[in-house]
Amino acid sequence: MKAGMSQPTARKYLEAQQPPAALQVRHTWRTRPDPLVDIWPRAEASLAEAPDLEAKALFEHLCQRAAESVREAHLRTFQRRVKLWRLQHGPDKEVFFVQDWEPGRALQLDWTRAGELAVTIAGAPYEHLLCHAVLPYSNWEWATVCSSESLLSLRHGLQESLQQLGKVTQELRVDNTSAATHRIGSGAERDFNPEFASLCEHYGLEPKTIGVACPNENGDVESSNGHLKRRLRQHLLLRGSREFGTEADYEEFLLGVIKAGNRRRTDKLAEELAVMRALPPTRLSEYDEVYCRVSSASAIRVKKVGYSVPARLIGQQLKVEIFESELKLYSGRELLLSLPRRHSDRGMVLDYRHVIDHLLRKPGAFERYRYREQLFPGQMFRNAHDYLVSQRGPRGGVVEYLQLLKLTSQVRQSDVELMLIDLLSPPGCAWNVEQIRRALVPKPQPQLEVELKPEWNSYDALLSAQPEVAHAG
Repeated sequence: MKAGMSQPTARKYLEAQQPPAALQVRHTWRTRPDPLVDIWPRAEASLAEAPDLEAKALFEHLCQRAAESVREAHLRTFQRRVKLWRLQHGPDKEVFFVQDWEPGRALQLDWTRAGELAVTIAGAPYEHLLCHAVLPYSNWEWATVCSSESLLSLRHGLQESLQQLGKVTQELRVDNTSAATHRIGSGAERDFNPEFASLCEHYGLEPKTIGVACPNENGDVESSNGHLKRRLRQHLLLRGSREFGTEADYEEFLLGVIKAGNRRRTDKLAEELAVMRALPPTRLSEYDEVYCRVSSASAIRVKKVGYSVPARLIGQQLKVEIFESELKLYSGRELLLSLPRRHSDRGMVLDYRHVIDHLLRKPGAFERYRYREQLFPGQMFRNAHDYLVSQRGPRGGVVEYLQLLKLTSQVRQSDVELMLIDLLSPPGCAWNVEQIRRALVPKPQPQLEVELKPEWNSYDALLSAQPEVAHAG
């Protein structure tokens, strides 16, 4: 009973005076004919030539040649045979060597795409990345939201992580991102960018990279990327919604999840902080600075991308501070305006509010305007343009559409879009911009007229003789 076996089985072992393993006879014979005898030699040859072949795909291929001797029911037998062949004759797999990290030695940094979290900001999908930093010894982590794998996002993410730690590690380990490294000549060798090297020098960090296409060498942060996004998904489920009002609300949620995870790592983190160096007294700026002159097209070009600006700035030279997600335009020390930044190496970011007044003066320029497509803020505006042109002709329809854009610049764009949805939905009815204006722009309230009775005495006093005051120098 203690051994968990029946009495007849125990009696058999006792009478034989042999352990169970010795009583078992290994099968060296087949109990049924081999169903794969016709296709297995060709299967072995194919696997030897292309070891990455999947068993099911190979089985289906061989069945087309020997359909009379092999049936679909033999698939599982074939898969087990292929698995055994790989164990006996297959190629070696890559060996990963577990590393022991010293406290406070290294900080690993990497980017991970977070669009898969399906977060929305004010109803719109929020495509973003996380600049993720991890201490391999304690697994302490920090992350910042960014739009691209750029030097600006690296600088911001690194400095935020170090500020949270309050100390500096000996090394900074990154992959071969173009934000940190560049290719030397035509070979595969890479060197650090001067801006990245300057950043590391400021904090006294020794920069190190991993091998090309070897993410396992930064295994701690690569693994933590998946763990962080898994925790975020779980907290989003507990929250009951993936919708956030603003980016600041989402970042507050993100940092709350990270801080909760770091509370379990305080003991090992204390060991790391005890051997780290103090932060330098100053923090580097997290923007690049360039000077641009506003063209006659009322636009500037920053890092190969054009941006429209108000026409009053034409001809002026502006200082532009380039942040990760926005541009700040200055005249001298005065901030003029901020623009959202596009991460691209070409194109134009046109705000119709900057040019609509001038297009109304020159409506003929609309038809062949190079950036005409950006004058349709949404599909409903494109539909409205097509409707107005069909009703009023090319010239009149364009002028009426430009009046619609002018109205949109004065009220909320979402309100105009809702009106257009109603007006353009079947069966539809005739409409013009003035109807939308009357619905969205309230009439000014009449002002009360107050009759004022003038008081003349004080004025008469000014006319009375007053002694002149002479000034003797």
